[in-house]
Amino acid sequence: MTLALHGGAPVRAVPWPAWPPPLDAAQRELVTRVLESGQWGATQGGSVVTDLAAAFARRSGAPYAVATGNATLGLFAALRGLGVGRGDEVIVPAYTFVASATAVLLTGATPVIADVDPDDLHLSAGAAERAVTSATAAVMPVHLAGSPADMDPLNALAARHGLAVVEDAAQAHGAAYKDRPVGGLGDAGVYSFQASKAMTAGEGGLIVCRTEEAYREIWSVCNVGRSPGGAWYGHPRTGWNLRLTEIQAALLLPWLDRLDDEIDTRERFCAALERELATLPGRPVSVVPRPPGTTRDSRHLLMLRVEPEVVDRTFLLAAMEAEGVPLDAGYPPLGTMTALTAEGARVEPCPSAEEAARTVVWIRQPMLMDDTDGPAQVAEALAKVLTSRA
Repeated sequence: MTLALHGGAPVRAVPWPAWPPPLDAAQRELVTRVLESGQWGATQGGSVVTDLAAAFARRSGAPYAVATGNATLGLFAALRGLGVGRGDEVIVPAYTFVASATAVLLTGATPVIADVDPDDLHLSAGAAERAVTSATAAVMPVHLAGSPADMDPLNALAARHGLAVVEDAAQAHGAAYKDRPVGGLGDAGVYSFQASKAMTAGEGGLIVCRTEEAYREIWSVCNVGRSPGGAWYGHPRTGWNLRLTEIQAALLLPWLDRLDDEIDTRERFCAALERELATLPGRPVSVVPRPPGTTRDSRHLLMLRVEPEVVDRTFLLAAMEAEGVPLDAGYPPLGTMTALTAEGARVEPCPSAEEAARTVVWIRQPMLMDDTDGPAQVAEALAKVLTSRA
């Protein structure tokens, strides 16, 4: 069978589902109501941002929440509200989006890049333990690809060393660890509503937290240093305007009602593809396993590990794109980014993250929303490409 890259017919010739999905009736009604009210900003008397924060707090098993302009600012505000600042260090995983580290830099603290587990690619508690110094103030597990990090060992490490725990839950709306929702497992958790995420308003973020003290500090950071319930022109702290708008919240609040159904769709895709991959001779491609303790994987991405001796990854990506089944190369290790090291980031040995950058590819969320023909077509394209290189 001739590869599409060499002039053959592609496996898939129709587009994958669009993201975001079309607006549903509830979104249209609420967005229209907000637009017609003229109360577009979060300080103009509307209630949708407040309702969204309350709903996310309940969903995350946390008593408090603050909506914010995006998740990078949310991570910054959470760290700042928990007392992280100049002279401190924050441990972040080596295999994650760069914002996990740049949010630390925004506080004036130093990101410490630690290795991930070689199997599930989430922050390794052992590597984090080795990275702790007298300056360490916090650890930032990332719920990578919508899978919950193995939080119990990381929370135990934090308790031993007196560290704050900030969960980067940007990709993990609806995920659960040992039947507990992510976001509320540490001192604070941060979600993203950026355009690629499982819930999106184009941009946006939200912070959930466990204590009133943390909430008041984080709220103040996001609201120009005001205190909740305090004077409008009273600014007892240094803060910024990091607020979400009512229009964005109106897109997001109704989405919570369909989030679980969308997760179920992606889960069906992933389960079907895993069955298909198991039939490939020699099993040259495998699904990156879920971390221990996973009871609900939100499947923002599906990460696949490709045996490097079977096919060159650069060729694989080009050939799959031509077959109409695009894959993503994924993250480079944070420690290889000179912009971070130039700002003082400390890099621990990270062989597992470096191996992931050579062997792991992603299937992005929109593709996972086609749980009918999608899994078989991905497997067919992989078999076609791998056979051509045998």
